[in-house]
Amino acid sequence: MRYPIPDIAPQHFHSHDIEVERSRFLCWLCHAPDMAAAEWLLGEARTTHPEASHHCSAFIAGPPGEQIAIGFSDDGEPGGTAGRPMFQALEGSQLGQIAAVVTRYFGGTKLGTGGLVRAYTRAVLDALETLPRRDFIERRPCIVHVDFSLEADARHWLGEHDVTVDGADYGSDGVTLTLAWPSDDSLALESLKHRLKGRMAVLAP
Repeated sequence: MRYPIPDIAPQHFHSHDIEVERSRFLCWLCHAPDMAAAEWLLGEARTTHPEASHHCSAFIAGPPGEQIAIGFSDDGEPGGTAGRPMFQALEGSQLGQIAAVVTRYFGGTKLGTGGLVRAYTRAVLDALETLPRRDFIERRPCIVHVDFSLEADARHWLGEHDVTVDGADYGSDGVTLTLAWPSDDSLALESLKHRLKGRMAVLAP
């Protein structure tokens, strides 16, 4: 399975802020492969802006459409006016592994429930527009053994087919390669074996 995720290093974030009726809404986005990353982002926002009125949050710690590792919070705003709209904006982006926090500084003018929904939604959508992205590829392990003389040829073929080499163990009779094969691509091991003229053993598919 392949899907877009934020192209952001661990414990870094992308931010964008808007102003609505003198209230400031600062959106933070980060790569969240797990719930711990979403918790880190919320903690970072609270530490950086301790005087803000609210720190509302939403996250999808998995692929688009994830149903378990998800969450959202209104953090004191009227129920359903912040966290859920933020989550819906993330869900609509078709991004996975993403967390958002919107920090609000109250400007003195009440926005009403509809105004809050629009403001929190817009804060996330505007931040998403400038968010750097990259494709995430789910992979499964595979272990093969090849002759020393064929390692370079095998690595060249693997690179052409978007298969990464996670490890190499050199022994007296050749090299054992631990591969990470794209899960949405069938294991074309016969093609690789043909490339290597049959001088390859599959130890673990």
